[in-house]
Amino acid sequence: MPETGPLTRSMDKQFEKLFAMMAETKAGQEEIRVAQAGLEQKMEAGQEEMRSGQERMEKGQEEMKVLIDEVKGEVQRKIDEVE
Repeated sequence: MPETGPLTRSMDKQFEKLFAMMAETKAGQEEIRVAQAGLEQKMEAGQEEMRSGQERMEKGQEEMKVLIDEVKGEVQRKIDEVE
């Protein structure tokens, strides 16, 4: 096998560096995908928690309306008794 010249050895080293950088880039992209998936799951969980809180609040408002109507009815009965 013929001896490789300094230019060929230099190019080989440059290609090795390039391939190493490509591997690092690919690994970094995978880390980003994993992190993004985790963030999406957290965001979905947060949105579900917000929806649940919204539903509880709406239910509480409905309960308050019922109580207010009951109090209004009781007040009206007392007014009617006085008259």
